[in-house]
Amino acid sequence: MNDEARARSVENFLSLEATLLDERRWDEWLQLFSPDVEYWVPAWNSDTEVTQDPDDELSLIYYPGRFGLEDRVYRLRSGNSAASSMPPARTCHMVSCILPVFHDDGSCTVTANWNTQVYRSRQVATFFGAYRYLLVPGGACWLIRRKRILLMNDVVPTPIDFYAL
Repeated sequence: MNDEARARSVENFLSLEATLLDERRWDEWLQLFSPDVEYWVPAWNSDTEVTQDPDDELSLIYYPGRFGLEDRVYRLRSGNSAASSMPPARTCHMVSCILPVFHDDGSCTVTANWNTQVYRSRQVATFFGAYRYLLVPGGACWLIRRKRILLMNDVVPTPIDFYAL
Protein backbone atom coordinates (compact mmCIF):
# COMPACT_ATOMS: atom_id res chain seq x y z
CA MET A 1 0.00 0.00 0.00
CA ASN A 2 1.44 3.39 -0.95
CA ASP A 3 1.55 6.40 1.40
CA GLU A 4 -1.51 8.00 -0.18
CA ALA A 5 -3.58 4.86 0.37
CA ARG A 6 -2.27 4.50 3.92
CA ALA A 7 -3.13 8.15 4.64
CA ARG A 8 -6.65 7.55 3.31
CA SER A 9 -6.97 4.48 5.56
CA VAL A 10 -6.08 6.64 8.57
CA GLU A 11 -8.63 9.31 7.60
CA ASN A 12 -11.30 6.63 7.16
CA PHE A 13 -10.39 5.10 10.52
CA LEU A 14 -10.73 8.42 12.37
CA SER A 15 -14.03 9.06 10.60
CA LEU A 16 -15.23 5.62 11.66
CA GLU A 17 -14.35 6.35 15.28
CA ALA A 18 -16.30 9.63 15.17
CA THR A 19 -19.30 7.92 13.57
CA LEU A 20 -19.35 5.14 16.16
CA LEU A 21 -19.34 7.73 18.95
CA ASP A 22 -22.13 9.76 17.33
CA GLU A 23 -24.24 6.64 16.77
CA ARG A 24 -23.57 5.35 20.31
CA ARG A 25 -22.19 2.08 18.97
CA TRP A 26 -20.05 1.64 22.06
CA ASP A 27 -19.07 -2.00 21.60
CA GLU A 28 -17.77 -1.37 18.09
CA TRP A 29 -16.02 1.78 19.31
CA LEU A 30 -14.26 -0.16 22.08
CA GLN A 31 -12.96 -2.66 19.51
CA LEU A 32 -10.95 0.14 17.88
CA PHE A 33 -8.65 0.21 20.93
CA SER A 34 -5.82 -2.18 21.72
CA PRO A 35 -6.16 -3.83 25.16
CA ASP A 36 -3.11 -1.88 26.39
CA VAL A 37 -4.27 1.51 25.09
CA GLU A 38 -3.39 4.69 26.93
CA TYR A 39 -6.37 7.05 26.76
CA TRP A 40 -5.51 10.43 28.21
CA VAL A 41 -7.12 13.85 28.49
CA PRO A 42 -4.56 16.02 30.33
CA ALA A 43 -5.65 18.99 32.42
CA TRP A 44 -4.34 22.50 31.91
CA ASN A 45 -1.78 23.75 34.44
CA SER A 46 -2.08 27.29 33.10
CA ASP A 47 -3.36 29.05 29.99
CA THR A 48 -0.39 27.74 28.02
CA GLU A 49 0.71 24.45 29.64
CA VAL A 50 -0.96 21.08 30.12
CA THR A 51 0.01 18.41 32.59
CA GLN A 52 2.75 16.08 31.37
CA ASP A 53 2.49 13.03 33.61
CA PRO A 54 -0.84 11.29 34.19
CA ASP A 55 0.62 9.35 37.14
CA ASP A 56 1.71 12.44 39.09
CA GLU A 57 -0.47 15.29 37.81
CA LEU A 58 -4.18 15.99 37.36
CA SER A 59 -5.94 14.62 34.29
CA LEU A 60 -9.49 15.15 33.11
CA ILE A 61 -9.59 11.48 32.05
CA TYR A 62 -6.87 8.84 32.19
CA TYR A 63 -7.11 5.11 31.49
CA PRO A 64 -3.97 2.97 31.20
CA GLY A 65 -5.89 0.19 29.43
CA ARG A 66 -9.09 -0.55 27.54
CA PHE A 67 -10.68 -1.88 30.74
CA GLY A 68 -11.14 1.73 31.91
CA LEU A 69 -13.03 2.63 28.75
CA GLU A 70 -15.09 -0.53 29.06
CA ASP A 71 -16.01 0.49 32.61
CA ARG A 72 -17.05 3.99 31.42
CA VAL A 73 -19.32 2.45 28.79
CA TYR A 74 -20.79 0.09 31.39
CA ARG A 75 -21.53 2.98 33.78
CA LEU A 76 -23.05 5.03 30.98
CA ARG A 77 -25.36 2.16 29.99
CA SER A 78 -26.29 1.34 33.58
CA GLY A 79 -27.10 4.94 34.51
CA ASN A 80 -24.34 4.97 37.15
CA SER A 81 -22.27 7.58 35.35
CA ALA A 82 -20.75 10.26 37.57
CA ALA A 83 -20.82 12.56 34.53
CA SER A 84 -24.62 12.73 34.67
CA SER A 85 -25.00 11.16 31.25
CA MET A 86 -28.78 10.87 31.38
CA PRO A 87 -30.59 11.57 29.22
CA PRO A 88 -28.07 10.42 26.62
CA ALA A 89 -26.52 13.24 24.65
CA ARG A 90 -26.69 13.64 20.91
CA THR A 91 -23.27 14.37 19.45
CA CYS A 92 -21.77 15.41 16.14
CA HIS A 93 -18.00 14.96 15.83
CA MET A 94 -15.98 16.73 13.15
CA VAL A 95 -12.37 15.65 12.62
CA SER A 96 -10.04 17.68 10.39
CA CYS A 97 -6.41 18.51 9.61
CA ILE A 98 -5.46 14.82 9.81
CA LEU A 99 -1.68 14.43 9.50
CA PRO A 100 -0.37 10.86 9.64
CA VAL A 101 3.32 9.98 9.95
CA PHE A 102 4.13 6.36 9.10
CA HIS A 103 6.91 4.45 10.81
CA ASP A 104 9.07 1.53 9.69
CA ASP A 105 7.49 -0.79 12.28
CA GLY A 106 4.06 -0.33 10.62
CA SER A 107 2.72 2.05 13.28
CA CYS A 108 1.49 5.55 12.59
CA THR A 109 1.42 8.71 14.69
CA VAL A 110 -1.43 11.03 13.82
CA THR A 111 -2.35 14.57 14.74
CA ALA A 112 -5.82 15.93 14.05
CA ASN A 113 -8.13 18.69 15.17
CA TRP A 114 -11.64 18.01 16.41
CA ASN A 115 -14.88 19.76 17.26
CA THR A 116 -17.91 18.17 18.89
CA GLN A 117 -21.38 19.61 19.24
CA VAL A 118 -23.29 18.06 22.15
CA TYR A 119 -27.03 18.39 22.66
CA ARG A 120 -28.68 17.27 25.90
CA SER A 121 -31.62 18.52 27.91
CA ARG A 122 -32.35 21.32 25.46
CA GLN A 123 -28.84 22.71 25.77
CA VAL A 124 -25.97 22.77 23.29
CA ALA A 125 -22.31 22.64 24.26
CA THR A 126 -19.30 22.87 21.98
CA PHE A 127 -16.00 21.18 22.72
CA PHE A 128 -12.88 21.40 20.59
CA GLY A 129 -9.24 20.53 20.64
CA ALA A 130 -6.52 18.35 19.17
CA TYR A 131 -6.00 14.60 19.00
CA ARG A 132 -2.66 12.79 19.12
CA TYR A 133 -2.82 9.11 18.23
CA LEU A 134 -0.48 6.18 18.00
CA LEU A 135 -2.09 3.66 15.66
CA VAL A 136 -0.81 0.13 15.18
CA PRO A 137 -1.78 -2.45 12.55
CA GLY A 138 -4.73 -4.50 13.75
CA GLY A 139 -5.62 -7.00 11.06
CA ALA A 140 -7.95 -5.43 8.51
CA CYS A 141 -7.71 -1.97 10.07
CA TRP A 142 -5.83 0.09 12.63
CA LEU A 143 -5.96 -0.19 16.41
CA ILE A 144 -5.55 2.77 18.75
CA ARG A 145 -2.55 2.14 21.02
CA ARG A 146 -2.46 5.67 22.44
CA LYS A 147 -4.94 8.54 22.27
CA ARG A 148 -4.22 11.90 23.84
CA ILE A 149 -7.05 14.39 23.68
CA LEU A 150 -6.22 18.02 24.24
CA LEU A 151 -9.43 19.79 25.26
CA MET A 152 -8.90 23.45 24.40
CA ASN A 153 -12.03 24.80 26.10
CA ASP A 154 -11.71 23.07 29.44
CA VAL A 155 -14.09 25.39 31.29
CA VAL A 156 -17.22 23.54 30.27
CA PRO A 157 -20.89 24.22 31.05
CA THR A 158 -21.72 20.57 31.60
CA PRO A 159 -20.09 17.39 32.88
CA ILE A 160 -17.98 15.87 30.14
CA ASP A 161 -17.49 12.26 29.19
CA PHE A 162 -15.65 10.25 26.54
CA TYR A 163 -18.46 10.46 23.96
CA ALA A 164 -18.14 14.27 23.81
CA LEU A 165 -14.41 14.27 23.06
